[in-house]
Amino acid sequence: MRFQYDSIGERFVESKTTAAFSAADTHTLLGALDALGGVRGLDTLDLACGYGYNTRLLARGGARRAVGVDISEEMIRLARAHGVIGADGVGALEGAVGAVLPVRGAGAAAATAAAADTEAVPAGTASTEAASTEAAPVEAASIEYLVADAAKLPQMGPFDLATAVYLFNYATDRSALHAMFRSIRANLRDGGRLLAIVPNAGAYPNVDWSPYGVRIVDRVHEGDAPLLKAQFLTQPPADFEFREWAHADFAEAAVEAGFSTVGWQPNRTPPADGARDEAYWTAYRAWPISSLMTCTA
Repeated sequence: MRFQYDSIGERFVESKTTAAFSAADTHTLLGALDALGGVRGLDTLDLACGYGYNTRLLARGGARRAVGVDISEEMIRLARAHGVIGADGVGALEGAVGAVLPVRGAGAAAATAAAADTEAVPAGTASTEAASTEAAPVEAASIEYLVADAAKLPQMGPFDLATAVYLFNYATDRSALHAMFRSIRANLRDGGRLLAIVPNAGAYPNVDWSPYGVRIVDRVHEGDAPLLKAQFLTQPPADFEFREWAHADFAEAAVEAGFSTVGWQPNRTPPADGARDEAYWTAYRAWPISSLMTCTA
């Protein structure tokens, strides 16, 4: 499980930029960041950063420091290869699922409103206007990438904000899960926030998420939490696996790590469009892949 993303490689980029569940996750995260007042001037940490998508969102939103961390050397290689916004056309790809556009001198609300204009663009058809806007580079010095285990983070902070999109479900056992939360808490200032996108347990085998870009193919009962075997529905599909932790397990680990508050918010979906109409998103909201976990240090 630890090194599976080294093999998935570029297919993760494909999934992130085309899958509907990723569009919903991005929309949910953007809404939460906006509710906090944005990230301008903050020191931010992006865990399970993958190829740096959300790390670049934070930098583009005006973060003073944006540090992306992933256990996969291949993901960090891809993150560094994509570089700043607009490199090799990646800005246009990111526009397909929604991102904070580089609005100079504007507040977080304006940035999020601009992002909403691009979220409805189907994958691969980002508008010329969105693509040209995203070509404006972020200062390279504002982004750092590091290969590290989230359960054994070095002291890199303190940070004002940490994001973790599909991190905790990769904890192999309860000890590793608790270690992840302790590691994050140790890198946050008192009063700092953790925003985590986490999977919802209990869907398999009752729900088919294939229309949204991912498929669960099996559940194996072993260890501290069931092992789910899944596929990103890329071309060809990319196999991966993760642990089916309950939300109560995440909350218990957060409290034990010293977070003072733990809250939950439902997944939000982008506005309907010609490719994904309201019926499509209504069906998704009935049993979404993920929820937003919010914690205060």
